[in-house]
This record gives sequence, C-alpha cells and structure tokens, in this order.
Amino acid sequence: MKQKINVLYIDDEDNNLNSFKAALRREFKVYTALDAEEGLEIARTKEFEVVIADQRMPGLTGVEFFEKLVEINPDPIRILLTGYSDISSVIDAINRGEVYRFIDKPWNLEQIKNAIINAAEIYFARKELKEKNERLQKLHSEMNQFVYSLSHELRGPLMSISGISKLAKTEVLEPGIIEYFEMIDSATLKLDDFIYKMLDFYRSTKIENKVVSINFKHILDQLVAEYKEKWDLSSLEMNLDIGQDGLFYSDESKIRVIINNLFSNAYKFQKEGEKGWIRIKIKASPTKANLEVADNGIGIEEKHQTDVFNLFHRATQRNVGSGLGLYMVKESVEQLKGNVILSSDVGKGTVIRVDLPSLGAPEPDTAQGGR
Repeated sequence: MKQKINVLYIDDEDNNLNSFKAALRREFKVYTALDAEEGLEIARTKEFEVVIADQRMPGLTGVEFFEKLVEINPDPIRILLTGYSDISSVIDAINRGEVYRFIDKPWNLEQIKNAIINAAEIYFARKELKEKNERLQKLHSEMNQFVYSLSHELRGPLMSISGISKLAKTEVLEPGIIEYFEMIDSATLKLDDFIYKMLDFYRSTKIENKVVSINFKHILDQLVAEYKEKWDLSSLEMNLDIGQDGLFYSDESKIRVIINNLFSNAYKFQKEGEKGWIRIKIKASPTKANLEVADNGIGIEEKHQTDVFNLFHRATQRNVGSGLGLYMVKESVEQLKGNVILSSDVGKGTVIRVDLPSLGAPEPDTAQGGR
C-alpha cells in the first residue's frame, strides 16, 4: 500500500484545523497545531513532506514560522495560506521562508489536495536526488581509494621483479641469458608506465581541482629527475627555460599530468638515428601560465592533428604509447579552464603550447586552521 503523505497544518483557528483534518484525513496523514511554537515542536520530532501555515497568527507569522522551520529542517515543502493581498508578505515568504506556493483563504478542497500532492512529489524527488548524490560521493571516495590501492599493489611486485632482474644481471650468466632479463626489464617498465598512465588518467578526469600555490621549477626538477631514472636521456639535448614571477595558483597534480604526458610523447616519438632535443619553456605570473614543450621528433601528419587529443587515438603505427597521453593533457587543461594549441611538421617536430589562467588563492580551511 502506498505510504500516506505526512502533512503538518498550523492555524490559530480551531475550526480551520478541524475542517482541514476532516476533509483530508483519508488521503493524507494530517497533523495540526494551534500556533507556530507548537508547530515547531511537532516538526522537531517528526518528518513531514509538506508543511502548511496560515500567515496571520498571534506570535509568529507564517513567514516567521517557516524561517525558523528552515533552521530546524529545510526539507519539507512549505505552503502559505493567506486571506489578504499583501505583496510585502509574499516577498518575505519567498526570500525568508522559501515558500513553494501560496493559497488564498478560504481554501478550495481540490486546490489544496493538488498542491499537497505536487509539493510531496517535489519533496520525494529532492530526497531521491540527495540520496543519489550521497551514494555518488561515497562511490567517488571508494573509487579514489581503490585506484590508489590498486596502483600500489601492482607496483610493489613490479618493483620487486625489476630489482631481482637488475641483481641477476650482475651475476655471471650464460651467453643469451642476459637478453631474457632485458626483456623482463622492458616488460616491467612498460607495465609500470601504464600504471602511471592510469593514475594520471584518473587524476585528470575524475578528481576535482585542488588549488594550491604552484612552484614550476620545483615540479620540473622533480619530474626531470624521475625521467632520468626511467629513461636513458643521455642521447637527448634538453633545454629547460622556467620563469615565474609571483604566486600562481592551480591544481598541481593536473599540471604534472600535463607536463608528464607532453614530455613522454616528445621522448617516445624521437627520430631514430638522429640527435634529438626537447625544449620545455614555462612562463608564469600571478594571472596566467604558459607551458610549451617542443621537440625535433617525427612530427604528426596534418590529417591527424585534429584527432590526437581524442581518447585512444594514435597518429603513428609505431608500437609505443597508449593513445591516452594527449587526451589526458586536453582533459586536464579543460578542467583548469585553459586551452592547448598543437603545431607540428612531419619529419621536423612538434610544439604544444598550454595556456592556463590562475585559479586564485584557495579559501582558508577553517576546519584545519587554514594554510
């Protein structure tokens, strides 16, 4: 059986309360109160979908009652009964009492029935939306924990395999055996790189911006040190040009995603047998930052240049890359309210420029005493 709608009606006239309850008790579960204070006490102990109040009552008016009700419980849908035309009361009811609807007294039975049913539908829709949002937030939190836990659990064994392989290669091995360990190292490096890509993908597409002060030199120094451990950069000429004047605010993890993937592409798509170079140029001020990564690699054909930022699109048949890198760059840039521009010539190289606005200083976190 369908649950009855709970309705609270406040009116200082007994006759109105009795007639209201008698007329609507079959359709709804009706509670009544003779004044606003009694209505507030009932509202503290029971959940109502709809609350109806007369505007003119001794003590608190209907608008003042709704204003206090919102402090106790903002969820019930509020209907104001008024027996006179007073535009200031209507404005007050909208601004202070957040009233859903006004009904003139004396009320019409069908009119008030329909008003209650429509108000209850709004209540249940809001409640369902609130519950879904809470479930979504819980799922989002659990997904964050799952992704980072999964990456940790995968990378642990990978690092063990890599470490054992490096140790084994220091031993005296039969001819040809060393090649097998090189294959193990190559496979573990690819898998580790893919795990990093998945983490970057999650950071760039699923996590809201966390605005902090950005130190571009510090970030780039850390990343270049990681690249040198990960790849053999001895054959590359690297040029870093960083200029930062003042504080720039953005999401550090997304900026790392952008630089990581632009550098990774520039490194992986170098021309074989030629001296390669990569140039990273960053200029930042308190209002904006411009990042540019250029290389003299194989370049991108013009027909692919509009599609390389799409998910899993590859502009070359070369068996490197996951087709995620530039997609994650685009997603991160969009979430940081910036834009990205690509320029490339086949056989000559590629330049990718990212322009980002400052997202402003973060609000002080009062719960943690600020930053």
